[in-house]
Amino acid sequence: MAAHFGRRLRKGAATTAVAAAAVAALSASQAPGATGRDHSRQTTAGASTPVPGAASEGNATGNSPYYTDLPPLNSPNPSPGPSSSPTAGTPVVQGDAEAGIPATVLDAYKKAEAELRSSKPGCNLPWQLLAAIGKVESGHADGGRVDADGTTLTPILGPVLDGNGFALIKDTDHGAYDGSAEYDRAVGPMQFIPSTWAWAGRDGNGDGKKDPNNVYDAALAAGHYLCRNDWDLSGEDGLHSAILSYNDSQDYLNTVLSWLEYYRKGTYSVPDGSGSVPGRRSDDGTRHTESPTPTPPKPPKNKPTPKPGGGSGSPGPTPSKPPAPTPTPTPTDTVDHLQDAGTTQLTAMAGDAFTERISTRAETKAGKSVAKVRIRFTISGDTDTTFTGGEKVATVATDAQGVALAPALRAGEKTGDFKVTTAVVGRSAKGVDYTATVTARVADTLTRTSDTPLTCTPGGEFADQVQVKATYKGAVADKVAATATLIKSPLDTSENDKGPYFKDAKGKTVRTLTGLQTDGKGLLTLPKLYADDNTGTFLLRITTTGGTTLTVELNVAAADTTASPSPSPSPTSSASS
Repeated sequence: MAAHFGRRLRKGAATTAVAAAAVAALSASQAPGATGRDHSRQTTAGASTPVPGAASEGNATGNSPYYTDLPPLNSPNPSPGPSSSPTAGTPVVQGDAEAGIPATVLDAYKKAEAELRSSKPGCNLPWQLLAAIGKVESGHADGGRVDADGTTLTPILGPVLDGNGFALIKDTDHGAYDGSAEYDRAVGPMQFIPSTWAWAGRDGNGDGKKDPNNVYDAALAAGHYLCRNDWDLSGEDGLHSAILSYNDSQDYLNTVLSWLEYYRKGTYSVPDGSGSVPGRRSDDGTRHTESPTPTPPKPPKNKPTPKPGGGSGSPGPTPSKPPAPTPTPTPTDTVDHLQDAGTTQLTAMAGDAFTERISTRAETKAGKSVAKVRIRFTISGDTDTTFTGGEKVATVATDAQGVALAPALRAGEKTGDFKVTTAVVGRSAKGVDYTATVTARVADTLTRTSDTPLTCTPGGEFADQVQVKATYKGAVADKVAATATLIKSPLDTSENDKGPYFKDAKGKTVRTLTGLQTDGKGLLTLPKLYADDNTGTFLLRITTTGGTTLTVELNVAAADTTASPSPSPSPTSSASS
């Protein structure tokens, strides 16, 4: 039934209000860069308990409950590292138990930091932030109860988000991750709701799967989630924005900041399964369960059901049940379909930003616009196009006119068509598909970088190499594909079978070069040219993607052997007798 992590947490140990007050006091003294700045500014949620009916994809966890335990006020005192091993018989003091992080979980946090340092260096994600979030979300996967691959021994599931004291998030994964086909639940050691995991999930341990219950996958996904929107986590604004995007609560922000600062002062590794588990929750309720709440048992057959009033005599009057209140439909509930809102042709050259942005409107069945609905845009296809910030998925809320404007698309280097699909978060409604195209880089102008004539004697080699510069609309045209061919004439552009030539790697004669590309400055320098025994004027044609060409003349002529006449000797004066 309930997993170890889902045990009924002790009530009365500390109320949420007391915990929040302690958080504020601790964060004021321990938060990064604390200089007396007021950290109590209100956020959208403004409290640790989410509002029922909140947006289903406003954050990673759906504003699910979290652990409110605070770190000790004293700094951690980790055990000595390998470089300072104690002498035999000297007891090892590991320091505060709260500074111990299960070995596999700690490894997952650090590997996620290393990957983000490479893929998104401007984010400056510290692994201690992942540890702080992992602590308040799941107590580091229930104290490190994971197998050798980092998968939790039992699924970690949050409460059903049915609007009863929590956010109302209807099922988005058909129960695939959370076991509930009616409502969503936060899943795994980093507590992602299924609709967020669908686009934020990552494969952190290289097994080809994206499992929210695997600590390597979850830690890497959390890192990428925190690093979106070009946030720089080394500054207060970026750090606070990222944390609040995970769980939109000021109390949550303060708690995470407290653990972040605590872990920055020192941690140490403990065996998996031996980590400390927090004891207090923001909702003071049961945290995680392995399966949905069991259905109450039915009474045995042929046994009378007790009636109100008791005794074996005539049953008392059956109380009438009050009619169930009709739930007020949310804006999401009223959406019937999505409609394009004026998007024009989506085309961009490789490496460029798309000038056109996708615009989609949410409408009711009657065609009325619906505001405050979250629309998910997903890129699919073989190109490496992304939204600004490097993500393949973006979620945007519709404005007062019911329109969601997707982030700008950025083309990668792979050319071809791709698709952007739209969907209403939390509701099955007809979406809109957009087809976009990435075209090859082109140049509209080619010029030689030198005006020196290109000449050679029969059987010799040209002293100068041919170099050209490509531009497009006056700007440098880099990475533009090109070919170079020695042609027969301006009207016959087939390959010439005589005259100048290139050499391949084996020294063989080549008169057509393919696979050429301009460099970062738009320059293309061709290999050395050689001449056979034929003389005359020959043509070299360079062609770039898009059809721009440049024809260069090559002159092969015999050396001038005509000697200039020697000057006449000066007359010799006769000696006088």
